Amino acid sequence: MKFIYAAALALLVCLVGFNSANAQETTMKTTPTTKILAIGTINPGFEQSQVFAVLPEEVRETVDLYLEGKIEQWYSLQGKRGVVFIINATDPAVAHEMLENLPLGKAHMMSFELIPIGPLNPLRFLQGMQPKP
Repeated sequence: MKFIYAAALALLVCLVGFNSANAQETTMKTTPTTKILAIGTINPGFEQSQVFAVLPEEVRETVDLYLEGKIEQWYSLQGKRGVVFIINATDPAVAHEMLENLPLGKAHMMSFELIPIGPLNPLRFLQGMQPKP
């Protein structure tokens, strides 16, 4: 139970920001980018029939990327047409090139917002965690 409370507190610190005097004195280490969060939406001006015509090939190639380990997870967006991928890459340029080579990307029907993500940095502030020299 204490761990859940501490993790929730760390997440809250991450979302709200940490502005104590202690945080200002200590330089926050950064964590490495370990994945790319890719949020893809259909570009305006394309009819559903146009997207559906490309979809079978898009799905086949996306499954290939998943089976190759390049896409770790994939989801649907709720409330609008689009997808969310968690990509096993550390460079947004690599993820961008991979996604642009998919059929919807080649047809300029889908655009992606790419967000580098990594370990939850505020976990460093959990009670008992000591910074490494």
